[in-house]
Amino acid sequence: MRHEQVLDALGAAIANGSLVPGTVLRSEDLQERFGASRTVAREVVRVLETMQLTSSKRRVGVIVREPAEWNHYDPRLIRWQLDGPARPAALATLNELRSAIEPCAARYAALRATPEERGRLGALGERLARTARARDLSAFLGFDIAFHDLLLTASRNPMFGQLSEVVAEVLTGRTGHGLMPPEPQPEAVALHVAVAAAVAAGDADRAERAMRDIVVQARDEIAALVAEGAPEAE
Repeated sequence: MRHEQVLDALGAAIANGSLVPGTVLRSEDLQERFGASRTVAREVVRVLETMQLTSSKRRVGVIVREPAEWNHYDPRLIRWQLDGPARPAALATLNELRSAIEPCAARYAALRATPEERGRLGALGERLARTARARDLSAFLGFDIAFHDLLLTASRNPMFGQLSEVVAEVLTGRTGHGLMPPEPQPEAVALHVAVAAAVAAGDADRAERAMRDIVVQARDEIAALVAEGAPEAE
């Protein structure tokens, strides 16, 4: 198997609890289990260690770490959690993070964005509205990711900016797992347009309120779709 295939299989098993904390992983076992070369097995272990999912102990092997020690901001870990049985809990946790960060990011974007960024945000809002009416969820997702990435970047807080990949994984996971309505809600689209307008006007209070409404609506949409029986993780 290729490096990425082995990494996804092993990482998902750790992220979703199939390999519990304390499990010892040996290179020879990984080679046999996945039909991988020694080089691939070692590279996968190295990546898992950088994600803080595992640690190496001499004469013991590679040990799965406790979830509290993982790098929960790693986009790959988020993807594995959203793909598995931990999806509802992962979505709840991620929405709490968005609720704490994105309204503040919108506030600071309204105060700090460049004229060019304000214009781009407005253009993205218009494209979201157009693709929502066309029910083109793939294009809508691309513009939605770009919108939130730009907003976080325009806040001029580099720690906010580095959360853009986290938000992108949440948005991608929602679409990929059927946790988006067939047509994006007009209210949600209007709120994105409102955020862009507030940022363009330099109205920090209005930008923060509209973004808070977006994350609250996203939370409620996900809860409703899960309750209605959206596709379960395989």
